[in-house]
Amino acid sequence: MPVADPLALLKSLRLPVIGSPMFLISGPDLVIAQCKAGIIGSFPALNARPQSQLGQWLDRITTELAEWDRDHPDSPAAPYAVNLIVHKSNARLEEDLATCAQYRVPIIITSLGAREDVNAAVRDWGGITLHDVINDRFARKAIEKGATGLIAVAAGAGGHAGTLSPFALVQEIRQWFDGPLILSGAIAHGRSILAAQACGADLAYIGSAFIAAEESMADSGYKQAIVEGRAGDIVYTNLFTGVHGNYLRPSIIAAGLDPDNLPESEPGRMNFGSGGNQAAKAWKDIWGSGQGIGAVDGVVPAAQMIARLTREYADARAALCG
Repeated sequence: MPVADPLALLKSLRLPVIGSPMFLISGPDLVIAQCKAGIIGSFPALNARPQSQLGQWLDRITTELAEWDRDHPDSPAAPYAVNLIVHKSNARLEEDLATCAQYRVPIIITSLGAREDVNAAVRDWGGITLHDVINDRFARKAIEKGATGLIAVAAGAGGHAGTLSPFALVQEIRQWFDGPLILSGAIAHGRSILAAQACGADLAYIGSAFIAAEESMADSGYKQAIVEGRAGDIVYTNLFTGVHGNYLRPSIIAAGLDPDNLPESEPGRMNFGSGGNQAAKAWKDIWGSGQGIGAVDGVVPAAQMIARLTREYADARAALCG
C-alpha cells in the first residue's frame, strides 16, 4: 500500500535532516540516537554482516523506537531508513530486500542504479524509495523507474559524490520534479540545512559530521581525523571502488599512497561489496569524508550534535527573517 503523502512522512521531523547511511560507520546505535533526536537515521544493509544480522538490527531498531514513542508521546522518534546497493555486484540484494519487507522498513534509500522491481516491492509494503543521483539525467531515470523521491548528491559530499554545484543540480531537478528532494554535499551546519531548503530541497542529507558521533562505528582515529580535518583535506578519486568518491587525505598517505598522484581505476572495475579494488580498502583503510567537516569540532553524542544543528538552524532562520 503506497504512502498517501511521502512528504508528510519526511517532514514529520524536529529538524529537516536525514542522517545518511555510511558504509562500515552507521549501525543501530547511531540510527536509534538520530531517530530519537528527531532526524531520520539510516544505515547500509551491507553493514549488517552476516546477512542474518540485518533482521536482528531491524528488530532492535523497531523495538527501541516503539518503546521511545510509548514513553515520549510528545516527541516521537523519526522514521528510519535502510540503504540498498542495487548494483549487480551486490549479491545480497534479494535477501536484504526480503528482510526489509518483513519489517516493512518505512524508507529505502537506493544507490548505484535504479530498479523498477525494487521500487515496486517497497511500494507494496507501504514504504517509499529515495534514490541517489549525481545529475539530472540520472534523476529522470530514477523517477521513470518508480522512485518516490531523489537524493541530489552534489559536489563536496562524502562517499560517491558528484561534481555539480548544489544550486545547479537542484534547480535543474526542480524544473520538472515537485516530489521529495533531499540535498547532499558538505552540509554540517544549521545554516547549510536552511540553505538547502532555500535552493529548493525539502531536507538536508548529512553524513560525514556523524562519523564523529560517539555512536558511530568508526574507530577513534577516524573520528579524530574528522574533527581535525578541513575541506582542503578531501581527495576526489575513483581508484578505490571504480566510482569517484571523496576521501580523507591523511588516510591515503597512511596507506602508502600519494594523494596528489593517484592513478585512475581501470574501466569496469566497480567493486562495492568488498569495499574496494586496492590492498588498502575503501572504506576500512581509506576513510571517506565530505568537505563540510570543518564545522565538526569534537567527538560528541549524536543527540548533542543534532541539538547544535537545531540551534544553528533556528538562529539562521531568525537572522534572515530579522
